[in-house]
Amino acid sequence: MAKTATLILEDGTAFSGRLFGANVSVSGEVVFQTGMVGYPEALTDPSYRCQLLTLTYPLVGNYGVPKDEAGEFGLSRWFESRKIQAAALVIGELSENPSHWSSIKSLDQWLKEHGVPGLQGVDTRRLTKKIREKGTMLGKLVVDGTPEDGVPLDNPDQRNLVQEVSMKEPKVFNPDGSLRITAVDCGIKYNQIRCLARRGARVTVVPWDHPLDVDDFDGLFISNGPGDPRFCQATISNIRKVVCVDRPKPVFGICLGHQLLSLVIGARTYKMKYGNRGHNQPCVHTGTGRCFITSQNHGFAVDPDTLPKDWDVLFTNANDHTNEGIVHRTKPIFSVQFHPEHSAGPTDLVSLFDVFLQTVKDHKDGNTQKSVKQRLMDHLTYPGSLKPEDVIRPKKVLILGSGGLSIGQAGEFDYSGSQAIKALKEENIQTVLINPNIATVQTSKGLADKVYFLPITAEYVTQVIKNERPDGVLLTFGGQTALNCGVDLTKLGVLEKYKVRVLGTPVASIEMTEDRKVFVEKMEEINEHVAPSEAALSVEQAVAAAERLGYPVLVRSAFALGGLGSGFANTREELTSLVTSAFAHTSQVLVDKSLKGWKEIEYEVVRDAYDNCVTVCNMENIDPLGIHTGESIVVAPSQTLNDHEYNMLRNTAIKVIRHLGIVGECNIQYALNPESDQYYIIEVNARLSRSSALASKATGYPLAYVAAKLGLGIPLPQLKNSVTNSTTANFEPSLDYCVVKVPRWDLSKFLRVSTKIGSSMKSVGEVMAIGRGFEEAFQKALRMVDENCVGFDHTIKPVSDNELQTPTDKRIFVLAAALKAGYTVDQLYQLTKIDRWFLHKMKNISDHERLLETYNQVELLIFFFAKQLGFSDKQIAQAVQSTELAVRKMRRDWSILPVVKQIDTVAAEWPAYTNYLYLTYHGTENDLSFQEPHVMVIGSGVYRIGSSVEFDWCAVGCITKLRKVRVSDGSNPPKTQSPSYRKTPAFQTNYN
Repeated sequence: MAKTATLILEDGTAFSGRLFGANVSVSGEVVFQTGMVGYPEALTDPSYRCQLLTLTYPLVGNYGVPKDEAGEFGLSRWFESRKIQAAALVIGELSENPSHWSSIKSLDQWLKEHGVPGLQGVDTRRLTKKIREKGTMLGKLVVDGTPEDGVPLDNPDQRNLVQEVSMKEPKVFNPDGSLRITAVDCGIKYNQIRCLARRGARVTVVPWDHPLDVDDFDGLFISNGPGDPRFCQATISNIRKVVCVDRPKPVFGICLGHQLLSLVIGARTYKMKYGNRGHNQPCVHTGTGRCFITSQNHGFAVDPDTLPKDWDVLFTNANDHTNEGIVHRTKPIFSVQFHPEHSAGPTDLVSLFDVFLQTVKDHKDGNTQKSVKQRLMDHLTYPGSLKPEDVIRPKKVLILGSGGLSIGQAGEFDYSGSQAIKALKEENIQTVLINPNIATVQTSKGLADKVYFLPITAEYVTQVIKNERPDGVLLTFGGQTALNCGVDLTKLGVLEKYKVRVLGTPVASIEMTEDRKVFVEKMEEINEHVAPSEAALSVEQAVAAAERLGYPVLVRSAFALGGLGSGFANTREELTSLVTSAFAHTSQVLVDKSLKGWKEIEYEVVRDAYDNCVTVCNMENIDPLGIHTGESIVVAPSQTLNDHEYNMLRNTAIKVIRHLGIVGECNIQYALNPESDQYYIIEVNARLSRSSALASKATGYPLAYVAAKLGLGIPLPQLKNSVTNSTTANFEPSLDYCVVKVPRWDLSKFLRVSTKIGSSMKSVGEVMAIGRGFEEAFQKALRMVDENCVGFDHTIKPVSDNELQTPTDKRIFVLAAALKAGYTVDQLYQLTKIDRWFLHKMKNISDHERLLETYNQVELLIFFFAKQLGFSDKQIAQAVQSTELAVRKMRRDWSILPVVKQIDTVAAEWPAYTNYLYLTYHGTENDLSFQEPHVMVIGSGVYRIGSSVEFDWCAVGCITKLRKVRVSDGSNPPKTQSPSYRKTPAFQTNYN
């Protein structure tokens, strides 16, 4: 049995868990951080010195720990200092079998090597809420068996932590650099040195109290660091001699450096209630009003009301309105509270290093006419955009629906269209909807002002435009059908003739994403790479393209939905057959070099007309490339990407959406090499999609609603996060749970239809399950797809190597059978190319089932872990040869009950007012209580042939009538209306 330990807060609250890492007791300040990746960078960040770091995302250690190897300038490639700085790590669940090409050891091993303890099995959401409500607290991690009194509480704020982490002697990096920068090490992160040296600076890093001689440098940099800035009196005194002169040299401070500079000029600092620590803090630039996503780690802040004259606020936190930066009006001095150097986190403002070093260069050359304040204004101003107040709002907007349901285009567009109508009505804009699908919520009474049940074709839409004379049209809320119709209307000149303005993404941008040749050219303009591909207009051209690319190749139809007509060809004969079929649907086919077996990653990106950009959600397909994303099991957020990969793909997504000029929401898909950080862009969908619906429900972020508002020209920072009612919508959600989407096929209803799945979509529905463990969410999702399935069941399909290699709609159950039969994870990886991390998680389920089968009378802990692994009572009963009722009684007698948690977009950092709920056995506290009577509305579950959006329409109609009483709605499809934004007072996605 694993050793146990207890985290004890200063108010006596205790959190028990399983010990990993070093077998030692420690004490310090307990803090939480909401980043979903980047634990090696966080643990080695000197700003976390003597802190017990709680990570809100529950699954930690997934990608292991890389080798501590030297990179550029002799700095560690992967870490931010020479050792782990945090006193302890507190998490939900440790991954014992990490999987990543860079990993050489587990997180557990790494912590042991550094003498740092970790605690897992903690309800970190409960702990986060405790800190949020009470403020940052002292605490101690006590190994069970150690006297509690023997571990005294240690308050790190009562000593000079900077002195502990700062280097003892000066050190030069990039000695041949042209600009001399002295960097004061108050706990400097390696990436700050790297960001300066990469830009041509000779960086001399000096200890925190080292005297500063202005003749030794061209510019001064003041780093981040831990603790209370008031302990650094020697540093403050040294900086004052540089800053408080008539013609100072350029100065740039970050984090603690920002606080020290503020103290130098006479401003006040204060300790925050619980600080800002995470990768999604939105900061608004004073002057431009643009909002940027930043990485932060600080517990102290600057009081902007105490700034002296000639100093201005540079950035302000859009959530808590704390100060995030200051700048002198005329002198070349500025500082920021956030971490523009990132690592871990987003790189949105890393260009501040460019501004600083250009200022240093110009001052060195005697070019001092332009102030650094003006330089920053010029650098951050988005050229060519209208001011929000100058945007002319439409009075009447035409919304194109998606028409009849089809494979690849179903209830998600009813959801997105309904949200768009609500968003427009809130702005007092008249709405006209065209959608012939009667079984939809958006066509119901009370939503759109007018509804036309007509085909979504240029001919019929033109007639409606003639009659209604709208001054705006939305094309991105009706799937491929609406997009194609919008392109046709533009080419025919209808929109121009009747002065109908396309809201949101321009048609030209849509065409860039749809025409493969143009898309490739646009990506080359920004040095991004698309999978090697050629467009063909005939069979002969396709054959010639395949010969140049080399077999195997992927054949796809242009302007097609759900991979219609696509497939893999290994030979010329297979290619000819595929291409001939594809030309029945399109005039152009795309021949792509096969990247089968690579990881498939998706990002949902939002951009407004003023260039504010966020990535709302990233998703990882469990099935590797080669299977259409609509056919794949998908998990959100990604589980096997490290911080470098996560933010590399995030940066690319933002760069692409900016270059294409997309306004609103778009989906970008990547192929990522599982053996390196090489990637290709697969495609961009400049519209709401099935993935958008999943991202919206998975995060709680109302993508369609926000996209409609952005189409009207409303700036993203002005929109509120509807879940918190206090923070901005210009942010990136932090998840403290795991979401799994599983598709449903009804192929058995058709004779002679192949059950093989691939690049062409066949699934008719999908479900979304949520848990604080992958296994929990995964097994719940499998039961949601088919109520007759007990979970990851090895009895449904026999073992078949062929079916593992060539997937079918039942491959997941072949995997279960293979694990039961003793296949190793490496064997299964070679057959399926499913990442080993996911295979190990599936093996956990199989191993625990095997353990259950050895018991006649299940022990308490074994039973409890089974529930945490997502086992249903019926599933446990089958394993122990009992009955479901007997198992249920045993569970209730032992008080093994799930808890209710909220999907709040902010990982409990802010209070939430949300109707998105889920059940989990990974928790000790309910987020909500249901003491008064409720009415539960049971949804229809996953879409299937004979049961789809019409029952969603029924559920929504029922809920609408019940709105005067409290309602609890149980459903699970991510693309339906009933569990939608502001629809029900309480929505639970669960099947237990």
